[in-house]
Amino acid sequence: MAKQEDDFKKVISHAKEYGYVTQSSEIYDGLSAVYDYTQNGAELKKNIREYWWQAMVQLNENIVGIDAAIFMHPTTWKASGHIDAFNDPLIDNKDSKKRYRADVLIEDYVGKLEGKIEKEVAKAGKRFGAAFDRDQFLSTNPRVLKYQEQATDILKRMGRSLEAEDLADVKALIEELEIACPVSGSRNWTDVKQFNLMFGTRLGATAESSMELFLRPETAQGIFVNFLNVQKSGRMKIPFGIAQVGKAFRNEIVARQFIFRMREFEQMEMQFFIRPGSQKEWYEHWKEARMKWHLSLGMGKELYRFHDHEKLAHYADAASDIEFRFPFGFKELEGIHSRTDFDLSSHENFSGRKLQYFDPELGEHYVPYVVETSIGLDRMFLAVFSNALCEEQLDDGSTRTVLRIPAVLAPVKAAVLPLVKKDGLPELAHEIIGALKWDFMVQYDEKDAIGRRYRRQDAAGTPFCITVDHQTLEDRTVTLRYRDTMEQKRLSIAELKDTIQKEVGFKEWLQKAGF
Repeated sequence: MAKQEDDFKKVISHAKEYGYVTQSSEIYDGLSAVYDYTQNGAELKKNIREYWWQAMVQLNENIVGIDAAIFMHPTTWKASGHIDAFNDPLIDNKDSKKRYRADVLIEDYVGKLEGKIEKEVAKAGKRFGAAFDRDQFLSTNPRVLKYQEQATDILKRMGRSLEAEDLADVKALIEELEIACPVSGSRNWTDVKQFNLMFGTRLGATAESSMELFLRPETAQGIFVNFLNVQKSGRMKIPFGIAQVGKAFRNEIVARQFIFRMREFEQMEMQFFIRPGSQKEWYEHWKEARMKWHLSLGMGKELYRFHDHEKLAHYADAASDIEFRFPFGFKELEGIHSRTDFDLSSHENFSGRKLQYFDPELGEHYVPYVVETSIGLDRMFLAVFSNALCEEQLDDGSTRTVLRIPAVLAPVKAAVLPLVKKDGLPELAHEIIGALKWDFMVQYDEKDAIGRRYRRQDAAGTPFCITVDHQTLEDRTVTLRYRDTMEQKRLSIAELKDTIQKEVGFKEWLQKAGF
């Protein structure tokens, strides 16, 4: 666990040092669990958003996108169940006076069990070397199986207790596991209580005439209330989907782990409207499709797993998470939920408006069922960034820090580096930038020796460095250096655009993955 914490601290430090993420309002000592994306972070976030949008909307003829308002009529949240049921189970430690999410304390305990499993895997890997079969070891080793059974039993019990709103048993589980407060080390806990997560605000010119509103805690409801608008104006036929990317807000009492859990965050969601009775088929379809999208980034299949829910939300008849192995363990990255007809039916009841679809093939009206895919953009950012950061030993004994962000998502695709700051090399470098900037984010860097500039770009995550030297003046060729392999090859300036495009283009990456 200590190594995990150290690794995660390096991620946070690197994110700030290289212009990705910093704490909001830092000059005023910051705002807890609120972060700003700086120059490289804004680009990486944009690229993730566009990679998702292209795969989800642009490549699917029956999925369209919208951008719904953050402010919504307050009855929306009554209809959706958020006012009555959008709660977290909280517990206080009487000695430290610190407040925690009870489910997170339990999940962290399970995370320690998973850490023990990884230690067993690491030891076995060293012992058996190239002959080591990870899957076989996980399915046969008695100690690992014991940890897995223990973790499964704990999560199942917690799920049952939360679903039944048996908060006394949640506390009992914390006590049985002897979970201590991370600050005080004591086990002197209060009872578990529910806390609503929505931020309240008011809309109106005066206090007397203003209306109480909520900042939306999810983007999905903006899609549901626009179901008929989109279906009729777009002449959409079921099955079809509506996608949206937007900000959501939750009053997280225990916001932590950097940008993993924040009070202001961004979601990428798609609601897929289907015939009642076909939800199982579409649920499995979208589980497979979304995992395919994740794997298209080439970060490694072993970093992902499905986790089927024991406790289902009030609107769901099936739910599964795609979990990612963050530096602090496997955690939810994306959810796939079969929401039945709960949302549209509830909005019908509360609004008095019919939200039904006439199916010409069946000759009947019905309220469509929905399968949802919902991914946190900020969590996806953290998954990409934390997995990319590594230190590697080079053949000469030195160490380099490299940020292996998938090239398709990298903020800056290429840095153009004049070998020296004279003899016309800077001017030619700017000419190359002028040609490439129409297609890629490119950067000019002339400070320090060329080796130091390479290292700086490696650490920033730039996939390519283009070195302009005296030979460039003679034959208009440059050296193209690859970040991941440090391979260098000579090619003409005219070849740069196509060469880089093949390595960084959305089209190229998605086609290669079979989209």
